Amino acid sequence: MANIKLKPKARKGVIGIKCLIKHPMETGLRKKKGKIVPANYIENMVILHNGNKVVDADIGSSISENPYFKFNVPGKKGDIIELKYKDNKGKTGSATIKSK
Repeated sequence: MANIKLKPKARKGVIGIKCLIKHPMETGLRKKKGKIVPANYIENMVILHNGNKVVDADIGSSISENPYFKFNVPGKKGDIIELKYKDNKGKTGSATIKSK
């Protein structure tokens, strides 16, 4: 499971959500010492705001290693923000935090 840094910050009725996911994001096309590195990338990411889905992103292998995402959603301080992802190998990750 990857390490997720999730930082939601509320300001003037909008929550700015910054997230960094530590993940190798391998395309399956690169070689290392003559052998192909197997594909390993995030396929889907969902962000929930107080249990309601606000972002549902299909992500592919073309995103760089340790992807960084930034979103804005309507909300206030103390709202619950949750990020979930699933990669092509079936592994999942999640993080939940209250907005500051």
